[in-house]
Amino acid sequence: MSLKPRADIASLPAYKPGRNPADLARELGLASAVKLASNEVAFGPLPSVIDAVTAAAGSMNRYPDNGAQLLTEALAAKTGKDAGQIAVGCGSVSLCQQLLQAYAGPGDEVIFAWRSFEAYPLLVTVSGAVPVMVPLRDRYHHDLDAMAAAITDRTKVVFVCNPNNPTSTAVRRDPLLRFLDSVPDTVVVALDEAYREFVADPDIPDGIELADGRPNVCVLRTFSKAYGLAGLRVGYLVAGDPAVAEAVRKTYVPFSVSSVAQAAAVASLAAEDEMLARCTAVVVERERVIAKLRDAGAELPDSHANFIWLPLGDAATDFAAACEQRGIIVRPFAGDGVRVTIGAPAENDAFLAIAAERVSR
Repeated sequence: MSLKPRADIASLPAYKPGRNPADLARELGLASAVKLASNEVAFGPLPSVIDAVTAAAGSMNRYPDNGAQLLTEALAAKTGKDAGQIAVGCGSVSLCQQLLQAYAGPGDEVIFAWRSFEAYPLLVTVSGAVPVMVPLRDRYHHDLDAMAAAITDRTKVVFVCNPNNPTSTAVRRDPLLRFLDSVPDTVVVALDEAYREFVADPDIPDGIELADGRPNVCVLRTFSKAYGLAGLRVGYLVAGDPAVAEAVRKTYVPFSVSSVAQAAAVASLAAEDEMLARCTAVVVERERVIAKLRDAGAELPDSHANFIWLPLGDAATDFAAACEQRGIIVRPFAGDGVRVTIGAPAENDAFLAIAAERVSR
């Protein structure tokens, strides 16, 4: 008899990362290709961060600080929270998994919008819980009323991805407050704010502020996007109740956030002004790309992240394939749309040249 995994794991689709641009370049015989598929920032690491990484590399023969004390203290200072309210993890996606391991198990339900972050159904299934997908309103936005109505006595966790990946939309303050106030205090609400630093609209709230006085609310953030540390894997959770952060810390894989990643994150927090200036540049470029696409006849929502969403429906896969043939990698979601990361201006112009030919038809 051959060994078999759990039936739900055997049928689980594998997570598909964005394609490697070097592979595409070789395939097409190009000097290089452009990757606009994974929501990375186009900027390289800040000089001070490189210095911190270089210094930390000298201790790679030692295990990292399992409690990430220096990083936790720096995050507490940044957020104005107690260190006990913070948990550090190997990227915010690992913290999603840790949260599910702590609060959801077989037979429990976990609610999230769909389409939203594609890892949610995978992580929920791995935890043994049941994913409850609530369709987006008007193709783009969280339907918070429907999500609230979907809560049952089996619901343990609700994810609100804000801004939403991949549609780039965001929930505004009043609707979110009403939703949080409607959720039973026995249900954990995780505000997944991986793209918070790219939000320019003041009516889109900071989840960390909303967690005050709400013990069942926690916020997920990452250093992968705005801070440009996608290759090092480090994120953090801020909980309204320290007990939630403590539960998440208990499901942490020991030593999974490396010394180099911790040092880079601490240095990044010290260079916050430089990071925010880069985010402002991304926002300016994002608005330029959106304006060009709309001028060409494209329909797309306003973006509050470092990517845009083209709701192309059944044409999504063909559009992405056409981009690849020109050396531009974007992220298709079959039957729904295409997500395009805001890159450097020249990279965006290369994408816009292709998009103008196809969306104007």
